[in-house]
Amino acid sequence: MPEIFINYRTGDGETVAAHLRDRLVERFGADSVFHASHSIGLGSAYPDKLESALRKCSVLLALVGPDWINFRTKLSDPADWVRHEIVSALEWGTPVIPVLLGRHMPRLAPEDLPAGLTPLADLQSAVFDTHDVEGGVRRIGDAVAALVPGLEKQRDRPTPERGTVTNTTGDVGGSAVQARDVSGGLNFGTQIGDAHGPVHTGQGDIFQNPRFHRGDRHVSGEGAMYVEGDQHGGVRQNFGDRQRGEGER
Repeated sequence: MPEIFINYRTGDGETVAAHLRDRLVERFGADSVFHASHSIGLGSAYPDKLESALRKCSVLLALVGPDWINFRTKLSDPADWVRHEIVSALEWGTPVIPVLLGRHMPRLAPEDLPAGLTPLADLQSAVFDTHDVEGGVRRIGDAVAALVPGLEKQRDRPTPERGTVTNTTGDVGGSAVQARDVSGGLNFGTQIGDAHGPVHTGQGDIFQNPRFHRGDRHVSGEGAMYVEGDQHGGVRQNFGDRQRGEGER
């Protein structure tokens, strides 16, 4: 459910709306933010999606740019979507945060607002300073988190379906495999780094030429292994069926 609804006017705040949306998604998750340009898919019924998101949201961010008030004619039109979204949120008691785009943006004055939008002038507004984008995003995010308890925990992390396997890996120096049902075998080959002696990974014998190495070593047999030097961690090699441990079936 989108908890945050971003209200903006095309031509007066769409760039900031897109940036704010991206940063809020990073913090709260994609499902928590509604931004019409990104949240409404192609072919979807635009009015239905807007109304649905508007009714479900927990807070509305009304972006007010330098030319916002110059759209007074549109703001007075009940069919104008920017007006409709704000008025609906105010009527339903949804918290509305006016976001002033620019450090020199004056607060909204009741006499400058058309009927129905005058309550905006009494609401505490946030300033989105285009010279301090990170600070502005952080302050707005903090304000939203305070208004919507638990929003910080609603990250974009889908709940695994029953029977599936999920995990996270960091840097992996070799091959990593995660699987549930595997058929057909797994073939990754063999990777060896910093080898300072003879290496053989297939079947057959291993010969070491005494002309270049001390001693004459000849290791034979499938699965044969030769080890030389200190082995503090121990060496283990299994071939064929794995031996069952005590208590295993």
